[in-house]
This record gives sequence, structure tokens and C-alpha cells, in this order.
Amino acid sequence: MKLGIVGLPNVGKSTLFNSLTKKGAECANYPFCTIEPNVGIVPVPDKRLDELAKLYNSKKITYAIIEFVDIAGLVKGASKGEGLGNQFLANIRETDAILHVVRCFDDNNIIHVDGSIDPIRDIEVINYELIFSDLDVINKRLSKQKRAMMNDKLAKKEVDLLEKYKAHLEAGNLALTMELSDEDDKKIISELNLLTNKKTIFAMNVSEDDISNDSNNKYVEKVKQYAKDHNAEAFSLCAKIEEEIASLDDNEKNEYLDALGLKESGLDKLIKASYKLLNLMSFLTAGETETRAWTIKIGSKAPQAAGKIHSDFEKGFIKAEVINYQDLLTQGSLSKAKEKGLVRIEGKDYIVKDGDVILFRFNN
Repeated sequence: MKLGIVGLPNVGKSTLFNSLTKKGAECANYPFCTIEPNVGIVPVPDKRLDELAKLYNSKKITYAIIEFVDIAGLVKGASKGEGLGNQFLANIRETDAILHVVRCFDDNNIIHVDGSIDPIRDIEVINYELIFSDLDVINKRLSKQKRAMMNDKLAKKEVDLLEKYKAHLEAGNLALTMELSDEDDKKIISELNLLTNKKTIFAMNVSEDDISNDSNNKYVEKVKQYAKDHNAEAFSLCAKIEEEIASLDDNEKNEYLDALGLKESGLDKLIKASYKLLNLMSFLTAGETETRAWTIKIGSKAPQAAGKIHSDFEKGFIKAEVINYQDLLTQGSLSKAKEKGLVRIEGKDYIVKDGDVILFRFNN
């Protein structure tokens, strides 16, 4: 999973990136502090893996990962080269979803690029730049396909589709809100990798005073409603606090969160939001050599899950030995679980569940 961190300058993007990845990206109180995109990979904490690794005495634990790309602050006119321009929009095209950091706190000592705090206006500024960039992509593709359609019937169909999307975007709508039923049309749009076709998570950056009770924050309520109306996810965090948490070990982190009256960190909230938004879950493999989490789409069948490990596993799939991780831990070993009838033999139509521990059988 790859998430692009976007937002206006000085909303806390790089501070959040630092706290999530512990990479130490430069942060400063002036626009365009981030020049080149910073990239960091973060393991997804999973206590299930830790417990299974103890059971198997595993030599290695491999967690699922999230890759974060911290992209320079966008401003009005970015799609036309304003600020640092269109080059940063290209970085967003390579991500699976957008993590949009929105400023939801007042502080006269931290400059806002537009001189006032208005999170919905800020969101729309970014959205319009993404729309304008997508229109450029569509117009270029339209020009090419219009030349080709004299000798290609499929090109004519694509031109009709692109014209619909162009009108949709010009009306101020995101590509994501356009409904398609034709699989060929979906493939065409998917290959264009439109920015506004990506799902969004709003990270509402609040003050230290508001983090334990964000319902008192007028900006937060507006962003939550906006996210609800646009089928997005939203959660609150304080980038400053996340930065402090990043320097603590697990015990210190838990004590600090308890002192603040918080049940989980911003990273924990983000992981939940991103998995929910992208319809993801994890199945597990365990053994002496390695215990590992594998991220797949909810609803994936056993052969697809096997293919996540290796394409040969999917091609030669025979069956899957499946047990719920908690059942395995409770019994204390796979052999005892088998004696109790808790290990199931599943075939090609089995839909994998979150927390399944699976051993795949396949033909070479």
C-alpha cells in the first residue's frame, strides 16, 4: 500500500511524515520546505504476528508495510506550474490512495498560505488542482484517440467515454464519483491513473488541546461531514504529539497515550482508515523460518491469496490448510489444533478471512 501525503504548505505534512516514518524530513515554517518527495516505509503493527512468532520460535517476523510519499505543498495554480508546479502531481499518480493533511487548528505563529483557517476551502483548492491535472491527461488522450478513431472502432468508444469524463471534471466533480458498469470502460479509466479517481483519507491536524476531545473543534466537524458526503475516511491527530510519540518505545508510548486520554496513536488510526478505505485485510503464514502478514483485498479467494506469495502458488493451487490465528494460539500447536478438528481443508472457492493462518499446497 502506497499513500501520498498531500496538502497546502504549512499544514503539518512533513511533521506527520517524520513521526510516521522516523525519517527526519526537513520541517520549517515556510512554504515549499519539501522540494523533493520524501519516501518512507512503515511496518504495520500486528500483535497476531508477534504471538505466532513466539509459538513457532520464528527466526524472522515480516509485517505488512505502508509506503508514505511526502509531496511538496500544493497551491492554487499548481497544475499550471504555480508554486513548485506540476511535477509533484506526477508523484501522486504513483500512489494507491491520498492522505490529505488538513489544518484544523488556529496558531498565529504558523503561517497559512491563504492567511486564514478554512479546511473545506483548503480541501477544495487541492481538489481543483487535481481536477485540472486530470483534465490535461484526458485532453491529451482525447487528441490521440480522435486521430485514431477513423480506423479504429474501439478508439471511438474510448473517445465517447473520455468526453463524458471531461464534462464530469469540468463541472467540478472528482473522477471517483463517475459510475461505470462496463468492465472495458473501467479498464480504460484505470490505465489513465487519474488523480481524482483515487480514494482519500483526511488527516485532521488539531492542536494538542483538542486531541483528546476533537468534538469541540469546529473545523473537525466540518471535515468529518465533508468526508462522509464524499465517501472518504477522516480521523484526527496532532502532528506535534505524533512526533513526540515517534521517539518513545512501546511501553513509554502507551503510558504517554494514557496520560493524554488517547486509546491509539495517529498511525494506528491511519492504518485502520486506510485498510477500511481500500477494502484490505491480512492473512498470515507462520513457521520456524518466518511469520508473515500478507495484505489482500477483502473477498479474495484462496488461489488469489496464494498468488500474493508467489504466482506459481496460484497457478498450481491444490488446496489450503486454514485455521484462525486465535484458535491456533489457544491450542498451542498446529498438531493439537488438528486433533480438535480446527484445521480445515479449503478449495479454490474459499474466501479468505482476516486472521486466517494458511498453508498452501500446490503443484510445481
